[in-house]
This record gives sequence, C-alpha cells and structure tokens, in this order.
Amino acid sequence: MEILSEGYSNTVLKSFVVILLFLGLNACARGKYLKTEEVKTSDVTGTFTLIMYGCGYHGDMDNVAILAGEDAQRPFEIFAPEFSYRIKKNVAARDALKEAERFIGCSSRINQSFHLAKILDGDGNTIGYELRPLYSRLSAASDVLDISYVSNGKVTVRIKLKEEIERQLTQ
Repeated sequence: MEILSEGYSNTVLKSFVVILLFLGLNACARGKYLKTEEVKTSDVTGTFTLIMYGCGYHGDMDNVAILAGEDAQRPFEIFAPEFSYRIKKNVAARDALKEAERFIGCSSRINQSFHLAKILDGDGNTIGYELRPLYSRLSAASDVLDISYVSNGKVTVRIKLKEEIERQLTQ
C-alpha cells in the first residue's frame, strides 16, 4: 500500500511541477508591460478613441480616461465588463482632454487635480495617453490607481485600486 501511495504522490508532484512550469511560461508569453511618463496637456495632439472607465456611482474612485491614438497599430482593450466603460471614436485632442477631465471629475472625493501621462510602446513611441484623478482626502496617497498596459498584439488595460487604498477603504 505504501508503494502505491508513494507512486501516486510522485505523480501528483510531477504534475504539479509541470503545471507551474506551464503557467510560468504562459505568463511570460502574455506580452510586454508598457511604461507611462508624465506629460503636459500641450503635448497631446491628434485624434483619439476616448475610453472612459469607471464613474459607475457617486464616490467611485477607480476612474480613468484613456486616449488611444486613432493611428495606433494595436487596439486598446479594457480588461473589464463592457458596462464599466464607454468608448467614443475620432475625438480631437482638445475635445478628448476636456471630456476626459469632465468624466473623471465625477467622484465626490476628487480634488480637481489630474495626472496626465503618455503611454509608450516597447520602442518608446507614444501610442496614447491616460488621465487619472488625484484625490486629496486620503491619507495614504493622492494617486489611488494601479493601471497596467500589456502589449500582446493589442494593448490590454487592467485597472484597479491600489491595495493599500482598498485596505484603507474597508477598515
């Protein structure tokens, strides 16, 4: 009976190692994380697809507006249910920024200041911009969002509150 148990345990262990190895390799193959850099409003030019995420309720904090370049070779995809964001295509830079600012100003916790950053592809080219609100009534941080951009044929965007903000709000 012990031999059967030992053989079974060895098979389970090997299977577990194979699964972990597969998951690790799969994670590496999912794409490249893109960087963002702060930028001035005057640097934003062109025509954009405006993606407005959040503002689902009064006081919602995970709100962001993304200006995806219309000429970008990789489409932007939000990793969230479709009801959590809206899209407007072919919006001029000035109009996109005004609408984005108005949109992310929906929260009752906002300080009416914003952070604007350009989204860079793997070669350092600007492929879009993000506009996120900054909050003043929180002790932990004024920037509460954890946003990642992953390039894998398209740009997958994941948006969530930072963990320390989540903890602060649930205490």
